[in-house]
Amino acid sequence: MADDAPKHVHSAEQPFLHDLACLLAAPMQAWTTQDGSIGAGAGVQGVYVGDTRIVRELTLRVDGWSVSHLSTDYAVPRHQELRSVLRRGGSMIDPEVLLVRRRAVTGDAISETITLRNASSRAVAATLRLRIAPDATPMHIIKAGVGEEVPAVVMAGDGWSTTDHRVQVRVAADGARSHDDTGFEIAWRFSAGPGGSDTGSWSLQAADSGAIVAAPTSRTVAAAAEQVPIPNGRAHDLGRLVRQAFDDLEGLELTLRGVPEAPFIGAGAPWFLTLFGRDSIISASLLLPAAPAIARGTLAALAHLQGTAHDTATAEAPGRIVHELRRDATEHAGASKRLVLPPRYFGTVDATPLWISLLHDAWRAGMPIDEVATLAPHLEAAVGWMREAAAADPRGFLTYHDPTGHGLANQGWKDSGDAVRWADGSLADGPIALCEVQGYAFRAAHHAADMLDALGRPGAADLRSWRDSMADRFRAAFWVSDPDTGARYPAVALDARGRAVDGIASNMGHLLGTGMLDADERRAVVERLMDPTLFSGFGIRTLSTTNAGYWPMRYHAGAVWPHDTAMIIDGMLADGFADEARIVAEGLLAAAASFDWRLPELFAGVSREESARAIPYPAACRPQGWSAAAAVVVARALGG
Repeated sequence: MADDAPKHVHSAEQPFLHDLACLLAAPMQAWTTQDGSIGAGAGVQGVYVGDTRIVRELTLRVDGWSVSHLSTDYAVPRHQELRSVLRRGGSMIDPEVLLVRRRAVTGDAISETITLRNASSRAVAATLRLRIAPDATPMHIIKAGVGEEVPAVVMAGDGWSTTDHRVQVRVAADGARSHDDTGFEIAWRFSAGPGGSDTGSWSLQAADSGAIVAAPTSRTVAAAAEQVPIPNGRAHDLGRLVRQAFDDLEGLELTLRGVPEAPFIGAGAPWFLTLFGRDSIISASLLLPAAPAIARGTLAALAHLQGTAHDTATAEAPGRIVHELRRDATEHAGASKRLVLPPRYFGTVDATPLWISLLHDAWRAGMPIDEVATLAPHLEAAVGWMREAAAADPRGFLTYHDPTGHGLANQGWKDSGDAVRWADGSLADGPIALCEVQGYAFRAAHHAADMLDALGRPGAADLRSWRDSMADRFRAAFWVSDPDTGARYPAVALDARGRAVDGIASNMGHLLGTGMLDADERRAVVERLMDPTLFSGFGIRTLSTTNAGYWPMRYHAGAVWPHDTAMIIDGMLADGFADEARIVAEGLLAAAASFDWRLPELFAGVSREESARAIPYPAACRPQGWSAAAAVVVARALGG
């Protein structure tokens, strides 16, 4: 085996999580079975702080009693109420002895109160034993499905730490505590007379001195749900979606360590609970009508990290907006290459123009011009990167290419290695120019010119000229004809040889609302998107069913992503296609009902004719920031 081969490529499988319960207050999260348990090293189950799993087992047993789970309730955000029945022989049918566990999570702790309730005619007594097994496994190892070995931890009297002491964990309880090298046990002796109860509690506090993101000083996003109008008669479905979305967004809220005044939405739990430039920008943009403070925080956080130098290893360049921020470098074993991303990685082609447009839209939504002025140097740097990136391509388009061999092969929002396909299913060769990125650049140039004028800075006229030439070049290079129908549509990309990659994909929908398409082109795009080969009835598929590479559970080649569909709905509304936007929004709302009103990162592209419920993509994050933010656009399209 070559020295640079991945260490774990045998039969590793990314763990599924579609049937697990999640309790989240970033950067803390807990993934359990529905009864609140964590199996010993079972998949993604565990308690995490940042990118480190700190608990790999959490199990409760009651000596001499059987425990049957009844329900898990989330009536209060970041809280669970778990109910179980206790039984021990006899023919009792009515559940008269209950165990009620109320669990809560904050940005640095998880706590639980356990109550035994006795409705029987006799006194009951029970010994409860909670086992907590420590862990120090990095998230990327768990995601890769190769975390068989338990990392060493340093045990202390009331907790443990990772061997480098960056993560410290402390356990508190009002029961009897004991521990050995494998973990802690907490025991309570409960007794309750007829109609009585008894209670115990425990908590776990965690601190990560090496963290690069932190919990906000206060969480206020959920209150912004009140700013989303719900049409009469839609509280039962749309209202539930919006409430769940904003509760989730509040749980995903983070700040940079040392920059507490700049809140942003973390990308998603469990895998991406950090700052992702593109993801956080899109979440903030979709949320802007209801939660403008998130847009301001996102702009400031990303400006703080904006590129200032050229670095091939990290893909940094002056003016470029960061793609991903982690505490440590992460390694992922892919099907065809070793992927190693540095802690601060800039490999994204679209975050920079999207940042420019978010700044413009925040300004138009009420951000004072003096606040815009403080970001003007960052705006000019971002424009500079965008212009230089386009100038480096002989065709004048924004392209991407990973020269290191271990970065992202695709650097648009569809960033998996198999995302850009010809109609025959084969993969396009890079450098690649994505269709939607040219639309983002056109819009960003327009927006930047307006802001430069408002700020009294030079360069607006030149930007508008560049914008117009981009539209002309795009029209000549990207539009292709369907060989079966003759209908025209934008190719998903141009490949390394400048050929239009003729795969029919959702990417074209992001051109709506950019201003780059004329009226006939907009209509052609909308008609293509509404065709059953792309619109599943639940949302817009990432790839047409006519593509030879289509599969409904393929991450970027057939599945439906709620944020992708929401951005298309937003573009439809901007370009006057309200009826089509409403139809697609109703589909996304129907999908939400299939997931208890929490839209996941993605779901299968199976049509509504094939299945009355949307089918999970089993490794999808949930909650996911931009999926939750999609609720705002759905509400607008449905008359809110």
